[in-house]
Amino acid sequence: MSSSSPQTATDLQMLKSVLGILSPAERRRLLFMTPAVMLMALMETAGVASIVPFLALLSDPHALDDSPRLHKLFVLGGFESQQGFFFFVGLGVLVLVTVGNTVSATTTWALQRFSWMGNHTLSLRMLEGYLRRPYDFFLLQNTADLGKNILSEVQAVVAGVLVQGVQLAARFSVVLLVTATLFLLDPVMAVGVAIGFGGIYSALYLFVRRTISLRGQVRVAANQQRFKLAAEALGGIKEVKLYGLESAVLAQFEGPSRTFASLQASNAVLGNLPKFAIETIAFGGVLAMVLYLLGDGRDLTALMPVLGLYAFAAYRLLPGLQVIFSGINSIRFNLGAVEVLRKDLEEAERTPGPAPDGAVEELPFREALQLDNVAFRYAEASRPAVAGVNLTIRPGEWVALVGPTGSGKSTLVDLALGLVQPTEGVVRVDNRIVDVANRRSLQRHAAYVPQQIFLIDDTVARNICFGIPESEVNPERLRWAARVAQIADFVETELPQQYDAPIGERGVRVSGGQRQRIGIARALYRQPRFLVLDEATSALDNATEAAFFLALRSELKDVAVVSIAHRLTTTSTFDRIYVIDRGQIVDVGTFNELRERNAHFRQVDAQAA
Repeated sequence: MSSSSPQTATDLQMLKSVLGILSPAERRRLLFMTPAVMLMALMETAGVASIVPFLALLSDPHALDDSPRLHKLFVLGGFESQQGFFFFVGLGVLVLVTVGNTVSATTTWALQRFSWMGNHTLSLRMLEGYLRRPYDFFLLQNTADLGKNILSEVQAVVAGVLVQGVQLAARFSVVLLVTATLFLLDPVMAVGVAIGFGGIYSALYLFVRRTISLRGQVRVAANQQRFKLAAEALGGIKEVKLYGLESAVLAQFEGPSRTFASLQASNAVLGNLPKFAIETIAFGGVLAMVLYLLGDGRDLTALMPVLGLYAFAAYRLLPGLQVIFSGINSIRFNLGAVEVLRKDLEEAERTPGPAPDGAVEELPFREALQLDNVAFRYAEASRPAVAGVNLTIRPGEWVALVGPTGSGKSTLVDLALGLVQPTEGVVRVDNRIVDVANRRSLQRHAAYVPQQIFLIDDTVARNICFGIPESEVNPERLRWAARVAQIADFVETELPQQYDAPIGERGVRVSGGQRQRIGIARALYRQPRFLVLDEATSALDNATEAAFFLALRSELKDVAVVSIAHRLTTTSTFDRIYVIDRGQIVDVGTFNELRERNAHFRQVDAQAA
């Protein structure tokens, strides 16, 4: 009693976890499948039950006179001969079995459609949940792991849990009804079949259940390593080829890949383990019974209906029991994936999403963006990345942030853009505090160009207009953004397909400077009021960089520009330069002022030169 209660609680928790990853709408759709499942069970049971009178008539023609129900059907049908009646009954059994199989096929299709549409909706919910998480969440995550959860683990849950679960429920209903029918027709046989078949499956399940759960947890970890190592190998393919690291990369990937494959294979074998023993026992038992009766000189005519019923029941019961056993094993094996999805979905639900358009007051950035005594500490960091910073940026101003690597420049930019929330102090736009609810109002007027540009495997135009539906692309604005970003001449004169030219995965068909200029054009296409350049011109030569800043000054009169500078000479015309060190502003002034009075600025300037 003490050992079964914990296991019962564990199984109930497992069921709760499985149902917990479904949305209310998905659970309702699952509930609506119940009538179809029950109809399938009834039709399969009717097929088993109908075979009995037909076999009785074939083995003993006098059974027509001995059975009041068959005799009444004979009279009502107006049959003139037993052969005609036998043909009618046989045809009825055939039709019933055919209809039953058709219902089973249709229900199976409906169950599969429900399950695999669940793959779509669950993947969509997982991606939506991750996209709702704050930016600092992704600083602590491996994106390959998140991609693995969205694609691989969702598929494992759908194929190994949802699909198996609905099939398990359907077959469990069939097994119950077939067993009940057997009990009504022959109680002794029903009890023997239940004890024999059910006992073997139950014993094997109790034997392997713990092993399957542990293997499922190891599978999730091995799959995580597979995705991570594959992403790293392909993402760093240039260094891999240059340094001849192919063998080392393959050796790293081989271990988790072999573990994953071995666990998948062993689980498939464990799921089918009882099938071979059951088939041997079931059909061997029928043969032994017939041989015994023949050896004893018994008349088999009277036993033919019973033997036929036994064989047909086994035909229906064994697949059902096998599906139940393999389904429970599959659910337990993939429970680790269920837990991963459940935890991430629950966390996403607790994360407030952006308010809908019109639900919060606009932050159009007409007056100033202010950082008031802001501080920010990354999770598990020993000290704040930014502490006690006060900074004001007005429309049309050009502001530069300079300082050594790790001084907090990028964190200040993230705070100004609302990507992270300050742990102390506030960010204001037009004297209104920026928070989780209204930060999208600020971000609609902002644009950001990082040093490492994210590019998709598509055309120049689709990269500049990233995320914008093709029907909404403005060709004139596209060409204007390319011209200001100093990429238009290259696209229009050197690419045969111009803006429709593909640039390859991560922009491998263009140079580093061209990638940066495409990224700058992407930001400019949005016509921002607040533009952040995070070392966005580091790959440009001096002449191109100077031409870009000149065009930017000319075209963006009222736009605030914040630049994290890698070459201090580019900041010579900026309105203000903030010198950042260890998360604090240590000085502020123009280029000439800082070069005259600030030794640290002169040192950074000399190093950059």
